[in-house]
Amino acid sequence: MPRIYLDVCCLNRPFDDQLQERIRLEAEAVLLILGRCDAREWQWLSSAVVEEVNNTPSRERRSRVRSMLSGAYSTAALTASAVARAQEVKAMGFRTYDALHLACAEGAMVDVLLTTDDRVLRIAARHTAQLKVRVANPLDWLLEMVQP
Repeated sequence: MPRIYLDVCCLNRPFDDQLQERIRLEAEAVLLILGRCDAREWQWLSSAVVEEVNNTPSRERRSRVRSMLSGAYSTAALTASAVARAQEVKAMGFRTYDALHLACAEGAMVDVLLTTDDRVLRIAARHTAQLKVRVANPLDWLLEMVQP
């Protein structure tokens, strides 16, 4: 059973403007992934770092994302070791919240951290050997998972 971690970009994707094809496809992928998690086919692990959703300007969007979080299988605490690892990851070029997400995902020993953030995907691709978790776009990852 795949263990997955979705960052806040992923959780927000279903609420982004769906006029662009890429956004619409990624939003559908996120919803399909969450559906598999709800069906207990896959495990969604979250972390306290997802509280960054509180920085979202739209109250409605914040509320929608928060309601989605109840579907997580478990939520990892932000430990001192995760904060220390986040400092190492941040030195690779990741922003603070991205580094914290990666550190928590590594600590939770998930199979993949899903993000729609192109910057995170690019940096992760350059540092695959130093990261202890795979980082992927949700649409790309879903297509891999459902291909026979």
